[in-house]
Amino acid sequence: MNRIDRLTAILTHLQTKRLVKAQHLADRFNISLRTVYRDIRALEEAGVPIIGEAGAGYSLLEGYRLPPVMFTQEEAMAFVMAEKMVEKLTDKESAGHFREAMYKIRSVLRSAEKDVYELAESHIAIRKRPNSLLQNDRPKTIPTILSGIVKKEVLQMDYQATGQDEPSWRAIEPMGIYYYFDQWYMIAYCRLREAYRTFRIDRIVKLVESGEHYEDKHPTLQAYLKELENQKELTKIVVQVDNRVVPYLNGDKYDYGLVYQSDKGDQTEMTFMLPYEDDFIRWFFMFAEYADIISPEHVKDKASAKLQEKWERLKKIPSS
Repeated sequence: MNRIDRLTAILTHLQTKRLVKAQHLADRFNISLRTVYRDIRALEEAGVPIIGEAGAGYSLLEGYRLPPVMFTQEEAMAFVMAEKMVEKLTDKESAGHFREAMYKIRSVLRSAEKDVYELAESHIAIRKRPNSLLQNDRPKTIPTILSGIVKKEVLQMDYQATGQDEPSWRAIEPMGIYYYFDQWYMIAYCRLREAYRTFRIDRIVKLVESGEHYEDKHPTLQAYLKELENQKELTKIVVQVDNRVVPYLNGDKYDYGLVYQSDKGDQTEMTFMLPYEDDFIRWFFMFAEYADIISPEHVKDKASAKLQEKWERLKKIPSS
C-alpha cells in the first residue's frame, strides 16, 4: 500500500470510532508508531480536523465530512449481525473483503450509531462447527468464482470428488453459488462431463482463472435451481413423534418439508413432502429414540439399513 492509499485508509478508519489509538493504526497498517505520527501530521497539514488526546488517541472533529446516508439504530445493529455471519460462514477472502467494506460503512455512521455498533459487537456471536473455508491453506475460491461469473471467464480447478483417491481436473463455466445445510455449493457447466454439475466448494483443491471467456448462454442460478426442483419427485413421509419432543422440532421441521401435523394422543403425526430422503433420515436419527416412521415402507427400510450398518460398525470396536 502506497502512502496516499494509506492516508486515505487512515482517514476512513478515524471515522469508524470516536477514538482510535496510534498503536491500533500501527497494527492494522503494519507500520511503526513514528510513521503513524507522521501520517497524522500530514492529514492535519492537509486540513483534516484531527483532535489528539494525550493517552487516549485520535478523533475527528464532530460533523467533519457529514455522512451522505443516515442509518438508524436498528440498521447499525443489522450491520453487526451481517458482519458476524459473513465472518463465520464464508471463506477467508470474502470475510476480509467484507471487513474492509464495514470499515467504510462505519466511517459514515454518526457518533450515536457508532456507540450502538460497538456495544452490539460484544453481544452477538455465531456458533457453528469449524468452517474449512477459513483455513489459511485453502485456495481462493468464492471471490474467484464470483469474478468468473461477472467476467464470464472459464475457471480451471482440481476437484476432490467423494470416493475418489485423486482430484480430477475440470474446466468449468461458473453460474452461481448457494449455501445449504452448512455448506457452500457452486453450480457450473462442466466441460469434462458436458453437463451442469453441483460442486461442494470445500472440495475444490485448486482454482485458477484461465483467461478464456465463454458465451452468456446459461440460465440464471435461480432459474436453474427452480427447474431442478421441478424435476425432482417428492416423497411423502409420515412420522409419529412423542409430544415431549415436538417443541424441539419447531424450527427444523419446516426446512424438511412439513406439510401438516395432527394430534394422536401422546404423539403428534407429521407429514412431510420432500425430494431428499437421505437428508431426512439423517435428521430423523437425531430424535429417532422418540419417534417412528409410519410410511412409506422403502424409507423405513432405508432407515433400518443405516441403523444396521451403524450397529455392525459398533460391534467392530474393541471393548476396553
